[in-house]
Amino acid sequence: MRQHCSDEVEALQERFDLRAHLERQAAWSERTFGPGSRAAGVVDHIRRELHEIEADPGDLKEWIDVVILALDGAWRSGATPDEIIAALVAKQAKNEARAWPDWRTAPPDKAIEHVRTDTLHVPAEKDKP
Repeated sequence: MRQHCSDEVEALQERFDLRAHLERQAAWSERTFGPGSRAAGVVDHIRRELHEIEADPGDLKEWIDVVILALDGAWRSGATPDEIIAALVAKQAKNEARAWPDWRTAPPDKAIEHVRTDTLHVPAEKDKP
């Protein structure tokens, strides 16, 4: 069994397929932790991992724990692997299109937020009467 897992991990590293990973992770998570949202439990676990990152920000394993937990929460919210991938791509594109302050002027221990502008709310087609 151990060799099978090692071979599978090696194959994934050679050509990572996020969709396949999400399907594999969701199946394992549901078998291991049960079905359903489990949002409170996932959030609680993320909080604990964040404390570990604060204690050792250079520990890649702890950052990856947060990534895995976030993906677990995403599929448990009812999203499919394709929806998770689409949301990830869309959010990155949205962030890249935003204006950001000069990072050199921001305190290194505070979040850097995008520039918020007053914009006119234009209702989406589904929201129009």
